[in-house]
Amino acid sequence: MTAHRIGLLFLLLGLPGLAGAQSALPGLDMELTPMNSPDEVATGLRILALLTVLTLAPAILVLMTSFVRVVVVLSFLRQALGTQQTPPNQVIIGLSLFLTLFIMAPVWQQIDQEALGPYLDNQISFQEGAMRALEPAREFMFAQAGDREVRLFMNLAGEDKPADLSEIPTRALIPAFVISELKTAFEIGFLIYIPFLIIDMVVASVLMSMGMMMLPPVMISLPMKLILFVLVDGWYLIVGSLVESFQ
Repeated sequence: MTAHRIGLLFLLLGLPGLAGAQSALPGLDMELTPMNSPDEVATGLRILALLTVLTLAPAILVLMTSFVRVVVVLSFLRQALGTQQTPPNQVIIGLSLFLTLFIMAPVWQQIDQEALGPYLDNQISFQEGAMRALEPAREFMFAQAGDREVRLFMNLAGEDKPADLSEIPTRALIPAFVISELKTAFEIGFLIYIPFLIIDMVVASVLMSMGMMMLPPVMISLPMKLILFVLVDGWYLIVGSLVESFQ
């Protein structure tokens, strides 16, 4: 989804509300009145449901994209290096967000072409646009989710073994996708830890053999891990491998 399309969507949604608010400010009058018809009750419930969805939207979007795997792997990398809070959390989360935008760009372009564009052109209804927007996201999650995880949540939901994506409900696909992402992120984190763990063991053994018991091994191993990471161009390898793991 391109930036100008996102800006146009917010502009179209925001201008009518802004104009209405400006015209209503001089004579603002708030009053609580009872709802006398089922239509009024239904409208209130729709507004409540919309506010609830908007509150949960950031968490839903994070759990339905590549963000989980990226941020967990980068956190493992920082712990393996032993650099405490370097890079800081803001840098890790920011890099994870931009990598997520890069990885999810084809999915969002498909949503823009098949759902957002036709909806803005008044070719389809909001409900149909929402269903069309959900399908590319479901295809992405299904491609990354493991079979065991999908079967687990299908069994917990009392559903039969699915034959294809159309038979998997979204309420089972999302948790299966998240569990699969965490599993993959932990596997990558284990591979990242191995070379740094070897350095820690070698440094600790050398210091012990030299009788330097009072010198903390981290004082020696940390610079060695940093120079090794720089020499092998670690950021290039980690980021490249993360992006390729989704293709």
